[in-house]
Amino acid sequence: MKKKITVTVAGREYTLVSDEDESDVLRVAEQVNAGITEIMAQSSLSLTNAAVLTALNTTDKYQKAVDSAEHLRTQLREYLEEAQKLKAALAEARREITRLRSAGK
Repeated sequence: MKKKITVTVAGREYTLVSDEDESDVLRVAEQVNAGITEIMAQSSLSLTNAAVLTALNTTDKYQKAVDSAEHLRTQLREYLEEAQKLKAALAEARREITRLRSAGK
């Protein structure tokens, strides 16, 4: 259910409408506020430029996280494929052991 949530970013209040949990929306707003505040404290950028730089930095972090997650998914698929191959090889080895034991009797 959509609800109105008021957040404060860079000293300005914004009312958002979201299906998300209020604590999640507030956490995101706090992160955005912290990014803008940090940039503005380190430079003489306007609020607009600090917000754009914050958006760029956040998007960069997001993209790196997406790339990292994709890399992990690829590795996991490779490990699962290798595990299947090893399982098949083990089953074949067990069959061969059984065959050799039967032949030796």
